[in-house]
Amino acid sequence: MNAAIVDGHSAFLPDEEATLAYGNRLAQLLEPGLFVALSGNLGSGKTTLTRGILRGLGYPGKVKSPTYTLVELYNLSKLDLYHFDFYRFNDPREWQDAGFRDYFDPRNICLVEWPERARDLLPVPDLKIALSMEGDGRRIRIAAETEHGKRCLDRLQD
Repeated sequence: MNAAIVDGHSAFLPDEEATLAYGNRLAQLLEPGLFVALSGNLGSGKTTLTRGILRGLGYPGKVKSPTYTLVELYNLSKLDLYHFDFYRFNDPREWQDAGFRDYFDPRNICLVEWPERARDLLPVPDLKIALSMEGDGRRIRIAAETEHGKRCLDRLQD
């Protein structure tokens, strides 16, 4: 995988409310065509962050983890957002066999939990987001892997 284009951004999220608010903030930066890789242990806040992103994009409905369905589609006014969860993958080729490659195009945003389960079959992510436990809260780290991701991350730091 390519080295990060920028060092990135880091923030402490003390609770679920802060994670949702941070997701809402990220939503303002996202553009069609982005692939966002979400990494972190079980319970680290990946789906909560995604819920905040979707709320920030104006989605009013229920947001659930696609652990069993593998993908949830959210039709938004400006774009389609695909929320993937590859936790249950036993073999990276399951990603190819499922035909998910077609969703990674310039019209959609793809958020992928557990991208490491598909190994190097996924495209290079525009943004890599890692969530980890820190004290009673979580630490979020964001790095850009492409120029498209760098443009978005630059707006976060403005």
